[in-house]
Amino acid sequence: MDRRRFLGVGAGLTAGLAGLGTVAGRAAAEPPRIRRYVKLGTTDLEVSDISFGSSRSSDPDLVRHAADRGVTYFDTAESYRGGRAEEAIGEALSGRRDRFVIASKHKAWSGETRDSMMTALEGSLRRLRTDWVDIYFNHAVNDLRRLQNPEWREFTDRAVRDGKIRYRGVSGHGSNLGECLDHALDHDLADVLLAAYNFAEDASFFERMRARFHFVAPQTGLSRVLRRARAKGVGVLAMKTLMGARLNDMRPFETGGATFAQAAFRWVLSGANVDGVVISMTDIAAIDEYVAASGGDRLSADELGLLGRYAEHQGPRYCRPGCGACVESCPAGVEIAEVLRTRMYDVDYRDPLLARTDYAALGSGGGAACLSCDGTPCLGACPAGIPIAGFTRDAALRLGRAVPALA
Repeated sequence: MDRRRFLGVGAGLTAGLAGLGTVAGRAAAEPPRIRRYVKLGTTDLEVSDISFGSSRSSDPDLVRHAADRGVTYFDTAESYRGGRAEEAIGEALSGRRDRFVIASKHKAWSGETRDSMMTALEGSLRRLRTDWVDIYFNHAVNDLRRLQNPEWREFTDRAVRDGKIRYRGVSGHGSNLGECLDHALDHDLADVLLAAYNFAEDASFFERMRARFHFVAPQTGLSRVLRRARAKGVGVLAMKTLMGARLNDMRPFETGGATFAQAAFRWVLSGANVDGVVISMTDIAAIDEYVAASGGDRLSADELGLLGRYAEHQGPRYCRPGCGACVESCPAGVEIAEVLRTRMYDVDYRDPLLARTDYAALGSGGGAACLSCDGTPCLGACPAGIPIAGFTRDAALRLGRAVPALA
């Protein structure tokens, strides 16, 4: 292995553990702060290596606290909290806009016009209390037809000329993520990518931990796509870095000042595929925990152990973005990966508002068809062993009907 993260072995491990002790000692003496800033590809945007995601919060005080800790990149979207997430960022950063990088997003559909897209952008600008956003993403792309719509390019070209956006981007976390990102790179549709990516997408992690796992890790190909983006000078930001974010499951095993979340961030940042991490920040304690991982480019043996333990527990229940192995298995056309993602928001994130909002936006009735299906078509379709039919039925009950959820 030539990845820097495995330099924790031998002499490197000794140095890493010593460094961890130093960090822990410093954290006891002063509040955690961002310690590393990175440039996004060939843009002139420099951002904190760990940055603020707002999909699960709309509290201006959280934005202010993150900014006080040195966070400089704030990521939002018109759909987050019904626009309230944008409003919170606009309120918190008002009067000091020039000090921060702000990104927002819009789901530009395949038949949408450039005028409609401009109307959406202007709504975001009003809520953000700014004349421009630094990056404007085509949001949650999982269908090539959305990227093939020429109106998106025409709209972004015009918005750049008018000074309303500085750079355009593409974001995604669906089953067709790799295909969509390749298309964006082929046609120069993005200066920055925001993609779901975590240690579970990296084959080298599972090779290292092979003896611990009893399932085959899906090879999504995302590492290749992100390497390609970096080679083209496209900035790369990673989201969904916590592989479902079941943080409380790991608290009993976190020792020596290291936490699972910090280890997951360091894994992503220590590789060559990603510039920075965007993570949902939902309370003050979480912000301080996440920011404390800034600047880390080495994992200790304890941190690798935390990742291994988490993957062993969560692996057979976590749907990998970009995998797509189950896409053709459902004769009713259920968007399995998307339904499982919304269930994750409810079960793992414990965020029913986000879960119901995203579930309601799904096509083909979400997972409703699964309620009358015996589960045979998708049986065994997931290489990680996810019980697809059980999870999609549960999602339909939790999010599609006003009945008690399954235990």
